[in-house]
Amino acid sequence: MSATTTEKRQVPVSIGELAGILFVAAFVLLPIYVTVVGGFKTIGELRTNPFGLPGSWSLSNFASIIGGGQFPVMLGNSLIVSTVTVALTVLLSSMAAFAMVHIRFFGRTHLAALFTVGLLFPVATAILPVFLTLRDINLLNSLWGVILPQVAFGLAFAILLFRSFFAELPKELIEAALMDRCGYLGIYWFIVMPLSLPIIATVGVFTFITSWNSYLLPLVTLSSESQYTWPLGMQQFQGAYSTDWPKLLALLTLTLAPAIGFFLLAQRYIIAGLTGGAVKG
Repeated sequence: MSATTTEKRQVPVSIGELAGILFVAAFVLLPIYVTVVGGFKTIGELRTNPFGLPGSWSLSNFASIIGGGQFPVMLGNSLIVSTVTVALTVLLSSMAAFAMVHIRFFGRTHLAALFTVGLLFPVATAILPVFLTLRDINLLNSLWGVILPQVAFGLAFAILLFRSFFAELPKELIEAALMDRCGYLGIYWFIVMPLSLPIIATVGVFTFITSWNSYLLPLVTLSSESQYTWPLGMQQFQGAYSTDWPKLLALLTLTLAPAIGFFLLAQRYIIAGLTGGAVKG
């Protein structure tokens, strides 16, 4: 084999492309930098030097938040809501996508189109009907009142990703399993799902981050502080006439860490999951 076929082709990057990449990176990283560094500052330093480093790296803001009784409760509620939302979304959307791709039944094309239409309706457009429905079934001020609507509104996007990925799996595996008298449930659980780790990680990351940062639905649904998620917990640092910005930024830093960590753990699967159904080979 010649050296030309084994060497990777180097794609040149123009100055304009490099400048665009640096601009996007600065646009993304600057708010994170201000948030993290701002948690170590005093209110006076934030007003006079918002982008500079603090004069002294004080941990008092972080200590007061971690030592407060409400922070562990808010963090635990957010973890419960996000984890259960991810588990239910992945399970239900993967089962629906598997049925629409590998099981022939009347109307499956129309059903797939119906789920795709769901992408046009975010939760904000239906917040009043959702509130009335949760009130009627006694799920207000309950974590399930946040979890179930998030799962319902996240299914459309998740099914779209799973359908594209499942359509590219080798059909010979499905046919061989059917010839060996393996049922569809066994094919789904023992063959398809083990091969779908990239798309599971992709859907899981998107669902987790969306649920973790959700504010409107918990705001409308939850009324007891013992049920608050972390976005609602920010209200305790915001008064009618002033805001404790250092403690608020410290809270944001502490609550961003789980989402960023979850993304970093699954990042190697995300590109493979998003591009799994992009090429028809």
